[in-house]
Amino acid sequence: MLNVLIVGASGYAGAELVNYMNRHEFAKIKKIFVSQNSLDIGKMFSEVHQQFTDIVNLKFESMSNFNISDQEIDVVFLATDHNVSHDLVPFFLSSNCVVFDLSASYRIKESKVYLDHYGFVHQYKQLLKKSIYGLAEWQEKKIRQAQLVAVPGCYATCVQLALKPLVEENILCKDHIPIINAVSGVSGAGRKVNMTNSFCEVSLQPYNIFTHRHTPEIVENLGIPIIFIPHLGSFSRGIIATITCKLKLNIKILDMYNIFNKFYKNKPLIRIYNKFLPSIKTVVKLPYCDIGFKIQDNYIVIVAAEDNLLKGAAAQAVQCFNMRFGFSETESII
Repeated sequence: MLNVLIVGASGYAGAELVNYMNRHEFAKIKKIFVSQNSLDIGKMFSEVHQQFTDIVNLKFESMSNFNISDQEIDVVFLATDHNVSHDLVPFFLSSNCVVFDLSASYRIKESKVYLDHYGFVHQYKQLLKKSIYGLAEWQEKKIRQAQLVAVPGCYATCVQLALKPLVEENILCKDHIPIINAVSGVSGAGRKVNMTNSFCEVSLQPYNIFTHRHTPEIVENLGIPIIFIPHLGSFSRGIIATITCKLKLNIKILDMYNIFNKFYKNKPLIRIYNKFLPSIKTVVKLPYCDIGFKIQDNYIVIVAAEDNLLKGAAAQAVQCFNMRFGFSETESII
């Protein structure tokens, strides 16, 4: 039985993480934490997230009162802002904990990206080198040995799972950059109330074209250039990405199914569609990434969908946890 801490448990992804780990057969949540300025300190988890009434009976505590010397902790999940994770990761690693960081702080090896896209100078470049990028279906061997797993971003997960088989098979035409239009629900902006994520204000609209923070993460890990156009939609959760690419060869649709099945046939959280295309409806509150596609005249349009809070965050973090400690990959997830 592994003793677990969860920091940032009051947020949307943090709440899903608490739910998964609370029912995990081989883990015990010792404490759940929020920031020292949080209004949730002292409240019960089910008071803040009422859907978990009589399911999760834990109280939020302040990180300012935490003393790791008083605890026997094996694993820490950080569902925190990148500025917070940046300093907490080395603290918990120095205490010999295995850390799963759901923020962006240790995802990207090139330290300059943090200043350009996140507005801070990364102080732990040696840890960046040791961090394992937790795209679960593609990094299992490395995850099994990792002390620090950087869980990918929600958009980045969806896009990479859709494109990586084509990159690995080297069938994309290099003269045509993949164009990605992706739409996310407002839960991706977190629980803090502001005008940008108010349902009365949100319309379907693109944002951060060419400058979105997940762009360098996707490019670094795919190894190809992309054009990424994110959109905010007036729905609560889920991501759907429509990706247009040109193929080198005249590949038939059956051949493309064989390519995707080559990489994902035995991956329980990837579902490949052969009759329909994925939608938000097919993935909301489920831990899967659903992928479908159409081909015409050497062009392929790939449609991928996931729940941004689950496969795009909490479910993938727990999937990595299961891989790291040799449990069934889907333990507590499905």
